[in-house]
Amino acid sequence: MARFKINKIVKTLIGADMVFLSALGLIAPIFAIFITDKIKGGSIEVVGFAAAIYWISRSIFEIPIAKFLDRTMGEKDDLYFLVVGYTIVAFVHFGYVFSSLPWHIYLLQGVYALGAAISWPAWSALFTRHIDKGREGFEWSVEHVSFSLGIGITGAIGGVMVAMMGFNIVFVLAGIFALLGGLLPLIIYKDIKKGDNWFLSFFKNK
Repeated sequence: MARFKINKIVKTLIGADMVFLSALGLIAPIFAIFITDKIKGGSIEVVGFAAAIYWISRSIFEIPIAKFLDRTMGEKDDLYFLVVGYTIVAFVHFGYVFSSLPWHIYLLQGVYALGAAISWPAWSALFTRHIDKGREGFEWSVEHVSFSLGIGITGAIGGVMVAMMGFNIVFVLAGIFALLGGLLPLIIYKDIKKGDNWFLSFFKNK
């Protein structure tokens, strides 16, 4: 059984990502329908532009944020960025409840991209540093299987809930899932390296 044991930090990161991405499972299957049915002026074109805004914005934000995190000392900064990024995404899900026009969706997609660009490099840095030597393939597989199951299960649930109770309850539930995913990493706060003050270390390593 020892070969299947996963350390606390990696286990917590996997759990946080599974809960966080379960929110994506709730929304992904119904998001295009939401835009075309509930957004004034919503169309397939709006769906396409919304996707483009997310992916292009994320591509712009992510590398500079990752380089900044690499320049700072210790791991607390990674943990802070992970929690903040997940929390930003959570509030984007809540924001869909109040959306009624295409520009609302575009704005939220840009903010979503920022949250994802903040959280992903931070999560990856922590996971990479703490993955158990000799079990890299197994632990990456556990990560992928975990969030795939989460997305798969919540995808089915999200469709049923929209049919029964409407879109808003799904967006609220997705926001709660994402928020819980953002809070879970705080469990490992005392287990990771403190490091130097991030502001000073940024200029020290420039």
